[in-house]
Amino acid sequence: MFSLTTACQSPERLTTAERMAIADTLTALVTQAYDLRHPEAPARLLALYPDSGRVISAVAGRVTTTRDTLAGEIRGFWERVGQNMREPRFELGSTYVDLITRDAAVVTLTYRIPHLTPRNTPHVVSGAWTMLWRRQNGRWRIVQEHLSDTPESTAPGPPDTLLHSSH
Repeated sequence: MFSLTTACQSPERLTTAERMAIADTLTALVTQAYDLRHPEAPARLLALYPDSGRVISAVAGRVTTTRDTLAGEIRGFWERVGQNMREPRFELGSTYVDLITRDAAVVTLTYRIPHLTPRNTPHVVSGAWTMLWRRQNGRWRIVQEHLSDTPESTAPGPPDTLLHSSH
């Protein structure tokens, strides 16, 4: 049942400590899910989203609206890119958290995942990501998102002769 008092709760009523705790929780969820050094990465990535219902995801010029389609996109990313990353490191960049209510927040951040390709070539997947989070049954989940890759994410790693150059 929809409650007007919950929907209209002003984020200003949150204490600074509550705001910081929510922001820390959301960034920790992303950071833990994207620690690609650990097994079961696709399951951890998918766990950021609700178990059912609509999930809107805009990535690479396409929009998906169902969890099943999103799960397929995550599996595809993992098969094409993720499982081929050697020594990946998730680096969180600028992060902005705007609380809408105690149970809804928008997070926009930049990220980098430097790694080595299977040929030992340095490569970086990076971009900007905006997420609408909603707390459902006590758990924060992304219900809408937009990812924008940086050009370096789609470019191949440098040729072997450039590995030792200084730029």
